[in-house]
Amino acid sequence: MRFASLGSGSEGNALVVEASSGTTTTRVLLDCGFSAKEVERRLGRLNLGIDDLDAILITHEHSDHVGSALTLARRGSLPLYMSWGTARAVGADEADVDLHVLWGDETAAIRDLAVMPYTVPHDAREPLQFVFMDGCRRLGVLTDVGMATPHITTVLSGCDALVLESNHDTAMLAGSRYPQSLKARIGGNHGHLSNDAAAGILASLERSRLQHLVAAHLSQQNNRPELARQAFAGVLGTAGEEVVVATQDAGFDWLTLG
Repeated sequence: MRFASLGSGSEGNALVVEASSGTTTTRVLLDCGFSAKEVERRLGRLNLGIDDLDAILITHEHSDHVGSALTLARRGSLPLYMSWGTARAVGADEADVDLHVLWGDETAAIRDLAVMPYTVPHDAREPLQFVFMDGCRRLGVLTDVGMATPHITTVLSGCDALVLESNHDTAMLAGSRYPQSLKARIGGNHGHLSNDAAAGILASLERSRLQHLVAAHLSQQNNRPELARQAFAGVLGTAGEEVVVATQDAGFDWLTLG
């Protein structure tokens, strides 16, 4: 299994996950938070096109995640996976798309991939995050979540790779020019994880199999890559060089699970 980001942040999110059985290859796009043209351009950086995808999965209805999902699903005749609440919020339940409704903790099979959605606290209709499995390795993704829960710890323990939200530095957010209402939303229990909160989740996980750790969904105004790395490094007991930071413009290149 391998995975790569097309971009991560409040201006758009998309992650490609690929698994191979030896004779077949499966690729899915998790979130599609850019215009159709921009998704295609960014896929091109990975030498991929829409025709190389087997499905699109959506975590929730916010525009930086759903973006052009319906357009690309129709254009590429791709199945579209999301919760019923998200489908209702984006109109997928009434659109001319191949909609597959996901339920928390019920694993779905997409060719070579097993996909397990799980519920999280976030200010959306029915948000889901995901664990991807190819029979040997597990990739856990957690972005857009307001706080840690015991269920998150259970689901993400034992993963071989993690893409973990590290949205903001608490002091930078408090000192920002954002209105107080927005600060409260971002820092609330249904908002986004601070660096320290993300590190706390990482510390709660069983990590003996962990090969890759990605800090994702960093705020461009209220965080810095080195702060996210430092928070994770404190848990890992390292200098943090091995922590990959997903950027808004470039995402990150392929990471492979051995």
